[in-house]
Amino acid sequence: MALIKLEGVSKKKSKGVFIFSILYGGTPLAIKPKIQQMNNAFRRAAPDYSNQPFDGRQRVVIENVSPELDGGNYSAKAVEGERVVVEADIFVDGADTIIAELCLRIAGSDEWHASPMVPQGNDRWSGSFVAGAPGRYNYTIEARVDHFQTWQKGLTKKIAAGQDVSLDLQIGALLVDAGGERAKSADAEKIKLFAERVRSEERQEAATAALDAELGRLMERYPDKSCASLYDKLLGLTVEQKKAGCSAWYELFPRSWGSEPGQHGTFNDCRRQLPMIAGMGFDVLYLPPIHPIGQTKRKGKNNALVAAPGEPGSCWAIGNSDGGHKAVHPELGTLEDFTLFVTEAERLGISVALDIAFQCSPDHPYVQEHPQWFTWRPDGTVQFAENPPKRYEDILPINFESPDWQNLWIELKSIFLFWIGKGVKIFRVDNPHTKAFPFWEWAIASIREEYADTVFLAEAFTRPKLMARLAKVGYSQSYSYFTWRNSKHELQEYVIELTTAPLKHFMRANFWPNTPDILHEELQQGGREKFIIRLVLASTLSSNYGMYGPAYELCENVPVGEGKEEYLDSEKYEIRQWDLDRPGNIRAEITRINRIRKENPALQQSSNVTFVRIEDSPGHEHEQLMGYVKRSEGDGNIILTVVNLDQFGTQGGWLRFPLELFSLSHEHSFSVEDLLSGSRYQWSGEWNFVEINPRLMPAHIFRVTLL
Repeated sequence: MALIKLEGVSKKKSKGVFIFSILYGGTPLAIKPKIQQMNNAFRRAAPDYSNQPFDGRQRVVIENVSPELDGGNYSAKAVEGERVVVEADIFVDGADTIIAELCLRIAGSDEWHASPMVPQGNDRWSGSFVAGAPGRYNYTIEARVDHFQTWQKGLTKKIAAGQDVSLDLQIGALLVDAGGERAKSADAEKIKLFAERVRSEERQEAATAALDAELGRLMERYPDKSCASLYDKLLGLTVEQKKAGCSAWYELFPRSWGSEPGQHGTFNDCRRQLPMIAGMGFDVLYLPPIHPIGQTKRKGKNNALVAAPGEPGSCWAIGNSDGGHKAVHPELGTLEDFTLFVTEAERLGISVALDIAFQCSPDHPYVQEHPQWFTWRPDGTVQFAENPPKRYEDILPINFESPDWQNLWIELKSIFLFWIGKGVKIFRVDNPHTKAFPFWEWAIASIREEYADTVFLAEAFTRPKLMARLAKVGYSQSYSYFTWRNSKHELQEYVIELTTAPLKHFMRANFWPNTPDILHEELQQGGREKFIIRLVLASTLSSNYGMYGPAYELCENVPVGEGKEEYLDSEKYEIRQWDLDRPGNIRAEITRINRIRKENPALQQSSNVTFVRIEDSPGHEHEQLMGYVKRSEGDGNIILTVVNLDQFGTQGGWLRFPLELFSLSHEHSFSVEDLLSGSRYQWSGEWNFVEINPRLMPAHIFRVTLL
C-alpha cells in the first residue's frame, strides 16, 4: 500500500460525541481525571466534514460505501490477518477515466496508506487490505478523474479510426509537462524526455511515446489530485485478536472437578484437566463465576428455593463477606492459584475466559457500601431479579439509572481491568442486554484503548435488534439462535442472515448446541447421533462454537421436567461427579472435528458459506440432507460438509456441487476425501450421489481437490 497524504481530512472533533464534561459540575474532583479518560476513549472515528469549503471541481461521486455502519457512527470488525473488502459506488459525469483508492490508517495517526480499488461493473468498485495488529483503524475512499488516462484512451480510439491526432498529441504533451512538474528529480527528467518525444514532428514516434507503458507508470506515480473527491466520512474499523474470529470454547464448573468424590474442586484440580481439554482441541476454556457465593436466599438442588445444609448455591449469586467480583470463592483456592491455572492453560494454547455477571447476592459488599447502585422498594428491601413468574431472590440487579452512575461505571470497568491484570483477556458477559448500552460502548472502547486484544462474548439470547446493538457497541461475539434452528430451512435461512450484510460486518455468532441453561428438545430425544449432528453443524457452519462440557461429550439428555430445557441435577446448583470414560461418549468425534477445523482454513471463517442443492428426486429438494461449501482465500482450501438431519434413518440424494464458483465446467471431474472416515471418492460433473447412515456417522466433511 502506498503512503499518501489526504489533504481534505478535517481535524475537528466528532459530532455526536458523548461529552462527559457535563458531569464536572457535581463530580468530585478525584473523579474528574477518570471522566476525562472516559471522554477520550469514547470518541468515535467520524469527524465533521461540514466545515470544508465547497469545490465544484470535485466531480467524482462516492456513495453507498460498504461496510458503513449507521452512517459511520459504529465501526466494522475484522481480526488480525483477515482481508477486509470495501465497496462503493463511484462514478463521474461523462466517460472520463476514474482512479479510486482505499485509504487506511491507524486511528489517530497522520500516516495514510492507499491501495487501488477496481471496478466491478455498474459503477461499483472494490478494494481491500489485510487487517493489522489488534486496535482501532480508520478507512475512507479517495477518487479522481485521471485526465492522462482519459486522453490516452481517446487517442487510441482516434488512431484506430484513422483520424488526424496532431492536436491531440499537443494536448497530451501539456498533460505530460504537468506530470513532470509534479515529479521528483530523476523521474522528472524521464517525463521531460517523454514530453519532447510526444511533440515530435514524426507522428508515429509521437504516438508511440504517448502510449508507452513506462510513461503511463510514471504519470500514475505522480497523479494530479487537485480535484480529487474524498468520501465525506472517516469510517472506523476495530481489529481484534484471532480468537475473536475463530475459537472453540469449552465450559466447565471448577467445583465439580475435585480429586475425591463429593469434594469441592479447586483451581489446582482443574489444572490437571487442562491437557485433556487441550487434547480435545479446545482453545478457550470458559469458567462460570469464580467469586464468593452469597448465603441469603441461596438456591438448592434443581433450583429449590431453599438450600439444604452444605449445598453450594448458584455461582451467579455473587458476593459475601469474603468479597465480591474481585475475589475468588475460598474453596476454589487463592488468586495465586488462579494465576497459575491461567499461565498453565496459556502454555497449552488455551485462553481462559471468565464470566462477568454484573449482579449481586444480597450479601455482596456493594449492597452495604454503595446502596445507591440498587433499587430499593417502599418496604425498605432491595429489589431482587424477576422474570415473572420466575423469582431470583438470590440475585440483585444493578440500577443503571442510579444518580451515582459515573462512579458505578468506573467500578464496573475496574472489574474487567482487575482480571486482565491476572492474565485474562477473554470475557463471557452474562445478560449484557439487561445493562445500559451506553455503558458497554464506553467500557469496551476504553478497555481496548489499553488492551486491544481483549475479546467479549455477549450471552444475550434476546431480541435480534438488541443482539445487533451489543455487537455494534463493541462485543466481539454473540450467543445465537442456533440452538433453536433445527430444520434445514431454519438453519439455512439463519446462517444466510448472519453471513450477509449488514450483520456480517459487525456481528460474529458463536454457535453453542447446549449451555447449562439450555438442553434443547432435539438433544433430549435424539440420542448420541443427534449430539454428533449438532456438533458438526455448530463447528462447521460457524468459525466460533462452544459446548458445555462434560455434559455434551457424555450426551447428557435428561431435563428437569417435561417441556423444560434445563438439565436435571444441574451443575448450576450442585457439585457433580463426571465419569469421562462413560460408554457412548463422543470425545473422539469432538477431537477429530476440532482437528479438522485447525487443519482447514476454510472452516476458520463464517461468512464464506455457500449452501448446495441436494435432491431426493428430480427437481425436489431433500429435506433431511443439508450441504454447504466453504473455501479459504489464497491457499484454495475447499470443504464440503453434508449432514443427515435425521438421526434415525439412512438418507441419500443427488448433490449438486457448484463448480461455477471455481470457474469450472459442469462436466469437470474432481476428488473428495471424507475427513471423518478417511474415505476418498472420485466425482464426475456437478451432480453426485451421497448417502449417510447416522449409525455409522451422521455427516461427511469432505476436503475437495479440483483436478
